[in-house]
Amino acid sequence: MADYNSVVEEVRSRNDILDVVGGYVHLQKRGSTYFGLCPFHNEKTPSFSVTPSKQMYYCFGCHKGGNVFTFLQDYENLTFREALENLAERAGVELPEYNNSAENKSRDLLRKRMLEINKAAAVYYAYQLKSPQGRKGYEYLTGRGLSDETIAGFGLGYSNITSDDLVKYLRSKGYDDQLMIDSGLALFDEKHGLHDRFWNRVMYPILDANSRVIGFGGRVMGEGEPKYLNSRETFVFDKGRNLYGLNIARSSRKDYLILCEGYMDVIAMHQAGFNNAVASLGTAFTSGQATLVRRFVRKVYLAYDSDGAGVNAALKAISILRDMELTARVINMLPHKDPDEFIKNLGRGEFEKRIEEAEDGFLFEIRILEREYDLKDADSRTGFIHELAARLLRFEDEIRRENYLTVTADKYGIPVDQLRRDMVRQAAEAGGYGTHTEPKSGISSANRGEDDPALRNQRYLITWLGDEPAIYPIVRKYIEPDDFTDPVYREVIRQLYIDLDGGRVNPAAIISTFTDEQDQNKVAGLFNTPLVLVDESDRGKALHDIIYMVKKSSVEGRAGSELIDEQSVLRRMNDKKALEELRRATIKL
Repeated sequence: MADYNSVVEEVRSRNDILDVVGGYVHLQKRGSTYFGLCPFHNEKTPSFSVTPSKQMYYCFGCHKGGNVFTFLQDYENLTFREALENLAERAGVELPEYNNSAENKSRDLLRKRMLEINKAAAVYYAYQLKSPQGRKGYEYLTGRGLSDETIAGFGLGYSNITSDDLVKYLRSKGYDDQLMIDSGLALFDEKHGLHDRFWNRVMYPILDANSRVIGFGGRVMGEGEPKYLNSRETFVFDKGRNLYGLNIARSSRKDYLILCEGYMDVIAMHQAGFNNAVASLGTAFTSGQATLVRRFVRKVYLAYDSDGAGVNAALKAISILRDMELTARVINMLPHKDPDEFIKNLGRGEFEKRIEEAEDGFLFEIRILEREYDLKDADSRTGFIHELAARLLRFEDEIRRENYLTVTADKYGIPVDQLRRDMVRQAAEAGGYGTHTEPKSGISSANRGEDDPALRNQRYLITWLGDEPAIYPIVRKYIEPDDFTDPVYREVIRQLYIDLDGGRVNPAAIISTFTDEQDQNKVAGLFNTPLVLVDESDRGKALHDIIYMVKKSSVEGRAGSELIDEQSVLRRMNDKKALEELRRATIKL
């Protein structure tokens, strides 16, 4: 086992976290740390950090964190073994026979079984579509112009009108009821018992980028609500970090993706030869999906509906794509509503022309903004110019900002110098160009009230030790691992002491010793706790105060839990004496 662990550590150490994470997230350097938009939750201001010196990532917004292994596991939806194999191949390291922990085996098995049951359901739905009871589903799809080849290529299917059809089939294949519920394929209630989540619907299997079935979308046949129903999020299905059709589009030779709103738009476009079309999964486009897109292309063409809702969705997507430094262009669908309708009426050739004529995303934004102003009215025109200047300030790249300034000034007849002066004025008032700001120093609001002061002081001490190992002899003189009250904290400080005794600090390796995802996030947070000093000039006093509070809470906690006997009374006296000596001690850095 020791040999295996050493190989795991070799794989980790030979895959620099900045290189790995940088392949998925656009990062910008700020001091010794890199920041970007978190790929695990929606945000507009970067709170996701990567620290090369610690070989760790941590999000101050959603509090997910870890090392290269946990990042790949979370982002790519991989087991630890799969992430290890991926990184080993990347680093050219040969792996020995795998020895998995019981906890990892359980998690890997659950993931495997969920993917298996989803695949079994997809096969069953596809079979039902071609059966007599699926006739109306088949006629709906062919009536929308889909060929048998396209239907088979996307694995389209049908869920029967009876509400426990799939449950019976999956039971016959040996799948247990709980797995059906956990996978989102079945529901349970007292009135109906275990029953199918989807029934009387045309089924659209949702595949991840590696072509594994992770969920489903269903379109009701006839009257019924909701018209479209998606799988709930599960252990393998995250709507905000997957795109419909990406498993095919990723292999396209085009250097851009076409982003649509719905399943049928994607399928119709693929059938017409546009095999680089994808769609979000029943939700608005997210930063997580933009991060996914960035792995494959740098340009996105929006083929959203031409109605008001489609325009608003396009504006939101453009903003997210710009934050990820992806180029956005908007395809004009008029006089039709969506790509499916457009291609049916005007054909592939006309749609190709629309792609060639697609409007720059920022210029589209400004054109839509223009509708809110009367440019012939002086006051209204002034308001438009102010808002245009504010929009231009969102570009952090100076060259792009200047290019758009020149183009928009020319288009709307605004003197370039006038527009630039307005930008400079607004930038000065806001404190600089761009919309990205450093995370505020101090304890994040998400942490306030999260736990008691004793735990916060313990986190401060671990972070400080990780950042400045030189304080270890001072801390070790007063603090033992048993002074940490949380079991995870205690194990982290125990391992950290061993590392420091050996003259090194390796937070990323410590994370790998924990197998529970919540524990891994907690460990990452321990090494990324914002430490605010009241007086930066007296850091020794700040360290003294933290050490004293950690020790004091430990002593008080022990006193409150012990039975009163001669031995405990003696220990309390010694603790009180040691605490008083520590209170009077002076620490200088």
